[in-house]
Amino acid sequence: MDEDISAFKQFEQWARSAVTVLAPATVVSTVLFYFGYVSARSQYEYFGVDVDTIGLGTQDYIMRSPQPLLVPLFVLALAGIGILALLSTTRRWVAAAGRPDAPVHGIRRLRRLIRGCLVVGVVLLGAGILLVLNYVWLQGWVLYPLVTPLLIGAGSALVAYGNRVRELARRAVEKDVDRAALLLRRSSYALVFVLVAVSVFWTTATVAQWSGRGLAQEQATMLDRLPSVILDTKERLFLRSPGIAETVLPESEGKTFHYRYRNLRLLIHGNDRMFLVPNHWSASNSTLVVRLDDSVRVQFQFQNERP
Repeated sequence: MDEDISAFKQFEQWARSAVTVLAPATVVSTVLFYFGYVSARSQYEYFGVDVDTIGLGTQDYIMRSPQPLLVPLFVLALAGIGILALLSTTRRWVAAAGRPDAPVHGIRRLRRLIRGCLVVGVVLLGAGILLVLNYVWLQGWVLYPLVTPLLIGAGSALVAYGNRVRELARRAVEKDVDRAALLLRRSSYALVFVLVAVSVFWTTATVAQWSGRGLAQEQATMLDRLPSVILDTKERLFLRSPGIAETVLPESEGKTFHYRYRNLRLLIHGNDRMFLVPNHWSASNSTLVVRLDDSVRVQFQFQNERP
C-alpha cells in the first residue's frame, strides 16, 4: 500500500512538472500559430487564395511566424530596456525627494514628471478611445489598425506610470500606507496591464498582416524566381490570365493529354493541390488550382542558369 502511495505521489509530481513546462510552451505555440496564420492569410489573399484552402498545418504556420514577429519583438525588447532604465531613474528621484533635506527643485521635477505623464497619458488614451468609437467612419483609414492600439497602449502605460510614481512619492513622504487605497490601485493596475497587453496584441497582429501583404507584393515582383511548371491536361482550361501559352498536343495513338500550358509558376503546394500563377504579375491574373491526380501531368523545368 505504501509503495502504491509513493508511486502515486511520484506520478503526481511528474505531472505537475510536465504542466509547468508544457503550459508556457503551449501558450507560445498558440501565439506563434496565430501570428503566422494572420501573416499567411494576408499574403495569399493578395493572390486571391483563401489560406484555409491550401491545407497548411500548425507547424507550417509556426514556421512562418518569425518574419512578422521580428520587428515587434525587437521594439518590445528595446521598450523593455528603456522602461527598466526609466524605473531605476525614477526610484532614485523618489528616494531623493523623500529625504528630509530634499532640494525643492528635485520635488518640483518629480511633480512635473507625474503631471506630464498623467496629462499626456489621458490625452493619448482619450484619442485612442475616440478612434474606437468612430470605427464606422474611420475603418477605411490605412493606419487605423496600427495607430489606435498604439495610442491606447501608450496612454494606458503613461497613466499607470504617473500613478505609480505618485504612489511611491506619497509613500516616501508619508511613510504610511492606506491598505484599502493600495488594493484599489493594484486592481486598477491590473486592468491597465490587460489594456496594454491587448493593445500590444492588436498592434502585433496588424504588423503581421502588413508583413504578409508586403511579402506577397515582393513575391509578385519576382514571380519568375518561383519553380516553373509545364501543365498537361485532358481538357482545355480556357485560362484568361495574360502570358500563359496554350499548345494543342499532336494526335497520337493512346493519347491521354491534349493541351499543354507553359509560363506557369508554382506559388505554393498543399493538400495534394498546386496553386499556379503566371510568370509575371498583372491585375487581370488569376491563381489556378490544380489537383494532383491522373487528370493532369506536371513537369518542372530546370532553371536557365548553367551549373
